[in-house]
Amino acid sequence: MVARNITARLMAALADTPVVVLHGARQVGKSTLARMVLDAGHPAQYLSLDDPGAFAAAQADPVGFVRGLHGPVVLDEWQRVPELARAIKLEVDRNRAAGRFLLTGSASALMLPNASESLAGRMEIITLWPFSQGEIEGVQDNLVDALFKSRLPFFPASDPGALSLARRLVRGGYPEAVARISPGRRGAWFTSYLTSILHRDVRDIANIERLADMPRLLGLLAARSASLLNYSELASTMAMPQSTLKRYVGILQAIFLVKLLPAWSRSRGRRLAKAPKVLTTDLGLAAHILGVDDSRLLEERSLLGSLVEDFVTMEVIKQLGWCETDARPMHYRDHTGNEVDLVLERRDGRLVGVEVKAGVTVGSSDFKGLRRLAEVAGNDFVRGILLYAGREVIPFGEALHAVPLESLWSDPGRQREHGPEAMASA
Repeated sequence: MVARNITARLMAALADTPVVVLHGARQVGKSTLARMVLDAGHPAQYLSLDDPGAFAAAQADPVGFVRGLHGPVVLDEWQRVPELARAIKLEVDRNRAAGRFLLTGSASALMLPNASESLAGRMEIITLWPFSQGEIEGVQDNLVDALFKSRLPFFPASDPGALSLARRLVRGGYPEAVARISPGRRGAWFTSYLTSILHRDVRDIANIERLADMPRLLGLLAARSASLLNYSELASTMAMPQSTLKRYVGILQAIFLVKLLPAWSRSRGRRLAKAPKVLTTDLGLAAHILGVDDSRLLEERSLLGSLVEDFVTMEVIKQLGWCETDARPMHYRDHTGNEVDLVLERRDGRLVGVEVKAGVTVGSSDFKGLRRLAEVAGNDFVRGILLYAGREVIPFGEALHAVPLESLWSDPGRQREHGPEAMASA
């Protein structure tokens, strides 16, 4: 059983919040985690709306169904009956005890009709993604908190190089895919998974006319991983109106297959006008959709580069679920072409820039975007790092370092410190 690093946050939410929503894509381990919480002592009844009887009862009379529940309850796949949100609101308003409802679902609660409005102020939403690399390795990976500290604790990579990285990419993080050693058997699972999710889950949350277009759209988005999302160009390729395309992309976000990374700008008003980047949330699934394996990735360096950027961004997004730092992930690009792959901005405006490179060598020119970001951010700029496939932490100026990619999933207990004070003591 792989320990999930977000468990502590989930337990804390159940201790002080009436409704906790644990959502994420199908087969990422939501039900398993919910049962682990019950085994750890949370006194709740477990019901799944995948069960025909429970589904029929909830659908026929949501209010009566909820009122008939006694004590804390786990409702698995609750999004199959969105009307439950209002019934749960009524029940919580009668009794606001903490941990009353743990709702797990494979569609975003923020995109379900009336759910976020009905339960506003009564719920905490926690996203469970596929395994992080740290979870697979059995460590509490937390690069995010380290980046905002005065000194960086990193240790050299023990297994650098593009081959190891490419293998991590094509494996992905879905528990069932990680458990399958054979690439062929892993591919068979991905095929079945896509067939199921693009029909069942899409039908659960939306009535769309061109369901057969969803696999093609997902493939086009996977091919554009970590690229700016150009709705006009994509709508032309798909031969559909932009309004329809945006709705379909929204559905893929709602079932956690893609994620949009918004743009950062010093002017908050301009952020909404800038194009987001599109991310495929699991790189094993993306590689399967694109029909590439680790050896093919090593041959197509441009594709490897974009997938590695997507991979790093998603790993950081996963870590934001359990780290202490409350930061928002974004990207930076200015009118002259300077860009930074990932920007993490705290609520107080302090920020960190992260660039990604799949190669084992780095040069001063690789920090061009980070230097520009530092100029624009001014005193709010904490530091910039370039994650690369090399072995050593290398300083490239004040608050700028090249850092091994393996630091993403390193064991904090084995890290050594880097920074002015550490260098002086050395």
